[in-house]
Amino acid sequence: MAVPARKTSKMKKRMRRGGRGGIKTPAIHLDENGVYVRNHHVSADGSYKGKQVISK
Repeated sequence: MAVPARKTSKMKKRMRRGGRGGIKTPAIHLDENGVYVRNHHVSADGSYKGKQVISK
């Protein structure tokens, strides 16, 4: 079993993990009703994948 010879310092660990990038903006697109929608989310008018799922 592999065991590190020395403990990794907090600074080295955070520097390594910090290079992975930050939070990306969610993908937003216009649906068939002309309303902006995030992927896998219900739109503001209550429709999801072209079907009305929440009544106003």
